[in-house]
Amino acid sequence: MNAEIAVEDDTPADRRRRKVREAIIDAAEAIFTSEGEEGISMRRLAEAIDYSPAAIYKYFASKDELFTSIREMFFERLLARIHAAMDEGGETAILCARCMRAYIETGMEEPNHYMMAFSTSVTAKPHLHDEKEVAFEAEEKLVQMIAAGQAEGAFRSVDPKVASKAVWASLHGLTMLIVCLDDFPNGMPGSEHVSLDAVIDLQMDMIMRGLIKNA
Repeated sequence: MNAEIAVEDDTPADRRRRKVREAIIDAAEAIFTSEGEEGISMRRLAEAIDYSPAAIYKYFASKDELFTSIREMFFERLLARIHAAMDEGGETAILCARCMRAYIETGMEEPNHYMMAFSTSVTAKPHLHDEKEVAFEAEEKLVQMIAAGQAEGAFRSVDPKVASKAVWASLHGLTMLIVCLDDFPNGMPGSEHVSLDAVIDLQMDMIMRGLIKNA
């Protein structure tokens, strides 16, 4: 379950409301896992938690609003993981690699939420021009780390915005394979000896070699 952060002065009504919201989100995740996004409807959610559809609309005005809430909650947790990785300190190259691994691990720990956060629904997908989208705060942290590495002379000269997009695309691609494919990678024919850790390690090494100056 992905509880929202409680506030010390919450009233019993606030706690009940948060509990129902969490139940709706958990039901959406369960339906998404078994039937995909198309299986999610306000009526199905109401049936799953034994509420009326009208009651569900008191918490989420639409399916889009539900997906937006799930997406924002996931990215807030992702950003918290990245902050925690940054707080450990160290040289920029080490710090950058640690944060990238935190990204992959967050997706692995919350696979259903990761897939829902990047839903391909035309109406529910993240909007690149929404400045409030928490996901892009995480991307901005990556931009800052790359710029810091360049200032230190550790990273090669390239537009940090370009580099951050390339890094994010690489991380997202691997994370999606991990969360979408059963037994990736050693479940693939002829790859029984290949471990997930080995793939992640090599992917991280390739990303860092693309950033490090004179690698």
